[in-house]
Amino acid sequence: MPAPSPALLAALSDLLGPAGFCDDTAVLAPWLTDWRGRIQGLSAALLAPADTAQVAAIVRLAAADRVPLVPQGGNSSTVGGATPPADGSALLLSLRRMARPPRIDVADATATVDAGVVLSDLHDAAAAHDLRFPLSLAARGSATIGGLVSTNAGGVQVLRFGSMRALVLGVEAVLADGSIFRGLSSLHKDNRGYDLRQLLTGAEGTLGIITAATLRLVPAIGSRAVAWIGVDDPHAALILLRRLDRATGSAIESFELIPADGVSLVLRHIPGTRAPLATPTAWNILVEATAAPGGLDPADALTIAIAAAIDGGIARDAVIATSETQADALWKLRETLPEAERIDGMAAKHDIAVPVSAMPSFIQSTTAMIEAAHPGTRVLAFGHLGDGNIHFNVRAPAGVDSRHWVDTAGAAVMRDVHDRLAAVGGTISAEHGIGQVKLAELVRTTDPVRLAMLRAIKTALDPHGILNPGKLVPLAPSRADP
Repeated sequence: MPAPSPALLAALSDLLGPAGFCDDTAVLAPWLTDWRGRIQGLSAALLAPADTAQVAAIVRLAAADRVPLVPQGGNSSTVGGATPPADGSALLLSLRRMARPPRIDVADATATVDAGVVLSDLHDAAAAHDLRFPLSLAARGSATIGGLVSTNAGGVQVLRFGSMRALVLGVEAVLADGSIFRGLSSLHKDNRGYDLRQLLTGAEGTLGIITAATLRLVPAIGSRAVAWIGVDDPHAALILLRRLDRATGSAIESFELIPADGVSLVLRHIPGTRAPLATPTAWNILVEATAAPGGLDPADALTIAIAAAIDGGIARDAVIATSETQADALWKLRETLPEAERIDGMAAKHDIAVPVSAMPSFIQSTTAMIEAAHPGTRVLAFGHLGDGNIHFNVRAPAGVDSRHWVDTAGAAVMRDVHDRLAAVGGTISAEHGIGQVKLAELVRTTDPVRLAMLRAIKTALDPHGILNPGKLVPLAPSRADP
């Protein structure tokens, strides 16, 4: 790919003006590194369009010169999906200026949202109308809607409401030739052939640049019950999930599995946290059940079911929040776990998924295998038990430089973890995407027919490969740059 020419940069500067064009290396620096600090990119300029028309104009100019564009929202990707290549060939396209207040349609229970809107702002806008957007994650204060749609984000409420794909009713996107796909519909049914909104959702900006989305909202929470439960192992956790789900009438919205090591990391590194149980347990569950306004409060059913689980030996101990402050304190233990782990040192991280029924055995057997094959390593496996999503992180041996260990041993660890997935029909990416970190593993572990389909779609919609190159879709070995 050619580097951006001075003429192109001048044209983009004229188009966007000082508010939308920046080539100051000091300003660009924070946006050229991925969230984990492992991948460093380079770009001649950061482009920040104010609206969809400017995005389209940028793409037309870049396409004419075959210059790649890397879309970026909150830069919270954990797989390098929003980091430009290191050769400086691509321009960084930030959607953060496109952040008008969300347009809430109360009658249809939808929100039409610009790509640069931060998730927490959408939450606030929906709450003002007694509605909510039922997707949340720890990065809600920085993650943008465009990025969440582009990566098909998950989060802690997938168990009940599904991932981003289940919440997207329509999208607007700029395609590789600068044309605009205007699909901001609130239709729940549209049977006109291929589902183009779903094709663009989860495409990581490789097929089109998401500029806005129409999203499904649900009624605000009328009541919620949050509990922390100690169990002996993941098998007991799965039994408990099924029992609590039945007892609360499928009101369970979140069911997070957390090992004792994870709790210890949070208590060590995150101020203002404390152990929820008097006696630590090997595994812990954070569960939340909710009801809409006027619905049955799930607290009583949850309390009775947990008490029965303790009496039956399925659970060891539990605490049920008696206030919103206590509920938030329990959630803080889960939501700050990735931050605590990062403070403690780098790890070989795996965002994987297996069938829910296989998750307990997979965690235990793969932990034993990895720790035996890579002596001194310490597995930290946690995540969303209700949907089979495991954050299977392998920490460096104690006393070892964790960055060096990840750089030298991380790839071998990743291969071993991913090889175990094949036996249970799992996937190497559950909710974080492929980006550039998992690209080689996607090629190694994926059915060639699937890869060929991905390449065919990419080639059809982006024949010159200018949209987020080097991410998600591996080029065929024989393909040369245009």
